[in-house]
Amino acid sequence: MSLDSDVIVDRRRMRRKLTFWRVAAALVAIGAVVAIVVLAKPPTVYGSIARIQIDGLIRSDNERVEALERLEKSSATAVVVHINSPGGTTAGSEQLYDALTRLKAKKPMVVVVEGLAASGGYIAALASDHIVAQQSSLVGSIGVLFQFPNFTGLMKTVGVQVEEVKSSPLKAAPNGFEPTSPEARAALEALVKDSYGWFRGLVKERRSMDDTLLDKVADGRVFTGRQSVELKLVDQIGDEKAAVAWLVAEKKIKSDLPVRDYKLAPKFGDLTFLRTAASITLDALGLSAIARQVEQAGVAQAVERLSLDGMLALWRPAGSN
Repeated sequence: MSLDSDVIVDRRRMRRKLTFWRVAAALVAIGAVVAIVVLAKPPTVYGSIARIQIDGLIRSDNERVEALERLEKSSATAVVVHINSPGGTTAGSEQLYDALTRLKAKKPMVVVVEGLAASGGYIAALASDHIVAQQSSLVGSIGVLFQFPNFTGLMKTVGVQVEEVKSSPLKAAPNGFEPTSPEARAALEALVKDSYGWFRGLVKERRSMDDTLLDKVADGRVFTGRQSVELKLVDQIGDEKAAVAWLVAEKKIKSDLPVRDYKLAPKFGDLTFLRTAASITLDALGLSAIARQVEQAGVAQAVERLSLDGMLALWRPAGSN
């Protein structure tokens, strides 16, 4: 009996040691990776042209604004902004436009449209005095959208009714649980028209358009790069080389300057290696359920990016989600 007890004690001791060394190894791995990231300084932008990337959905992002402000104060000679975005929230797009405008006041800047600069993506592009696009790029979608689901028909089918008490008829309207009243719809239309008027005015001013041309391009359509040159939405067909050539010719930037990436403050917790290391550590501690949630965090963030709230300056082809 005593022998069995000793064996059990030894096994437990070995398990504790094994867990300790697993955790220690995971922590050492995390420390090593973090040290590499910290010590591996990003390429300096001194005496170079900074390349920044605006991808995906645009929403308010204070970290991105702070990164652009740091670029303002850096020794970069000029900036090339690559845009590939369908837009996003109107407020987020305006915030990005303002930040890029401040950056342009300090450094020569040119925009390169890669695949798409629509709605809020085009608002961002308007910050530059020169826009370059590829022939097959999609540009435009000048318009504003307020979209909301209405579950009235479904709720009648399943026999559910939402009761509410509110201070005034337009409070929390529309709410999706009742037909939209004419007053609520009129209030929404006023919001959309006001934001649309601001968008149109921005395009007219920045692209020096008359009212006739503005009416032609501001009906919500997207145009190819080739069409956009004719419509004055962009200035030139080309890629980054064409953008740099414009900087050299018009802004007197040295032709031999290298173009180097400038990251817009990526969130440290979003790095894949860090999620993996954290997952290993949690798994070693026996917290496998939490480890799985950490591994899936990237998917959750991708889903979260689709839940845009408020007024939208967003291009979504019919049938897309």
